[in-house]
Amino acid sequence: MHDFQYKGNELYCEDVSIKEIAKEVGTPFYLYSYNTLKNHFNAFNSAFADIPHIVCFAVKANSNIALLKIFAGEGGGFDIVSGGELYRALGAGADPQKIVYAGVGKTREEIRYALKSNILMFNAESSQELFAIDEVAEDLGVKARVALRVNPDIDARTHPYISTGLKSHKFGISTGDALEGYRLARSLKSIDVVGIHKHIGSQITQTRPFVDALERIISMIDTLKGEGLNIKYLDIGGGLGITYKDESPPHPKELAAEISPILKETGCTIIFEPGRVIVGNAGILVTKVLYTKQSEGKNFVIVDAAMNDLVRPSFYGSYHSILPVNKNSDSNKIVADVVGPICESGDFLAKDRVLPDLKKDSLTAIMSAGAYGFTMSSNYNSRLRVPEVLVKGSEFFIIRRRENYEDLIRCEEIPAFLK
Repeated sequence: MHDFQYKGNELYCEDVSIKEIAKEVGTPFYLYSYNTLKNHFNAFNSAFADIPHIVCFAVKANSNIALLKIFAGEGGGFDIVSGGELYRALGAGADPQKIVYAGVGKTREEIRYALKSNILMFNAESSQELFAIDEVAEDLGVKARVALRVNPDIDARTHPYISTGLKSHKFGISTGDALEGYRLARSLKSIDVVGIHKHIGSQITQTRPFVDALERIISMIDTLKGEGLNIKYLDIGGGLGITYKDESPPHPKELAAEISPILKETGCTIIFEPGRVIVGNAGILVTKVLYTKQSEGKNFVIVDAAMNDLVRPSFYGSYHSILPVNKNSDSNKIVADVVGPICESGDFLAKDRVLPDLKKDSLTAIMSAGAYGFTMSSNYNSRLRVPEVLVKGSEFFIIRRRENYEDLIRCEEIPAFLK
């Protein structure tokens, strides 16, 4: 559930008119509901209340520091994949002992930053990475807590670009190589082996892939304990999906009912890495119709948001529901492509969509845009990145201002010979 609802014919976020926000901040903009964010986090956290666990929000899904501050305030931790995400998490007041660091390409500078910050652990993905972590830790005179990401070769049954658990993917160490990887890690004097990690993908709408992957990983835990390794943490990743169109993903309570009995047997503290399921339906992208036109009998609705603002439809062919901010029950329906100003045929937010007959200056809400929306946005075509707004009750707060033209060139320099 979420807190974007019509009151009469006008769309509201909690108790605030979206039309009124648009008057003040302009369009396009991202809009988030504080109540939805908090409720979604606590729904996930409480579902696993009967097992020792840490909910580490996946910063990649939405990295705005105000949103991270909400989750830190609820006792959450963070799953990070870069030094920049670590900087954001710490800036939001995160407990370093609730931060786990994944990703296949950690640099030595990032490893050093994470060690100095005393994060809980690294999820290491290769033997060369283990050597790098060991060397940096030795140089700092510390022990690096490490889990190995083990690839269980499980099909997550999701979009191939966001599936990460098959043996053909770049992530992790295969189950066949995992034991040798752990033996190597144990042999390194500045490595402290504390856990095991798996993550099979994103937007997973069935419980079976989670169960199948867990069964393989738990078998590996038994093997590692037989080797005398003390596995304290089992990081099962994230990936629980949301409803964009007609999907019926399990509620966190349903997932907990399936996997908690398995997790209890491990004796480990469980780490979860939810992202999309927390923020996806807690955010929308508000945009304005610039023009409408017909071409060879095809309808186009041209809006002021574009693929640089929300790339998921262009990149993944993803579906996002589109709602009018002011609905008119008498409006005719049309079939149209909703497109943006970017100079690419791939710049669309919807294809052949049945919509109300939107007029110039109409406001529309691109729903379910809270995850992988702003975080994947860019300045392509030198477009300004949009503001982000947070609603709490009857108030709204700008949590990221709209960029200006000076921001576009702030980090650029003209060499002397061109002046």
